[in-house]
Amino acid sequence: MANVSHLAEPQLNATPLIDVLLVLLVMLILTLPVATQSTTLNLPRDPAGTPPPAVRLEILYGGDMYWNGTHVSSIDDLTPLLEEAARSGETVLRVLPEKRAPYERVAQVLAAAQRLHVEKLSVLPVPDP
Repeated sequence: MANVSHLAEPQLNATPLIDVLLVLLVMLILTLPVATQSTTLNLPRDPAGTPPPAVRLEILYGGDMYWNGTHVSSIDDLTPLLEEAARSGETVLRVLPEKRAPYERVAQVLAAAQRLHVEKLSVLPVPDP
């Protein structure tokens, strides 16, 4: 039997593979087009004048509601105020629920506004003090 320990084992030389990959990467970078295109946007502009009237409806932690700082005791008392805001069509209703306000109360207010067809409504978080 012949001793096979003196035979060299083949080894993989990765250097040429890395060189080829680097050349391909450089070619890819050089051939990609530079992003020089621009897009023109036509953004809406507010007409000069006064902004539309806004109403603040705050919903506090305990479920209390305040319409521009005036306490509103229930959804039934809120309904005429929402009707007036919906009738004007220009009034923006800003609902400001506190972070821990009951979801049920917020959902009742939004449902009442939808039912009365309030067109301009935004829900904003109350800023932390």
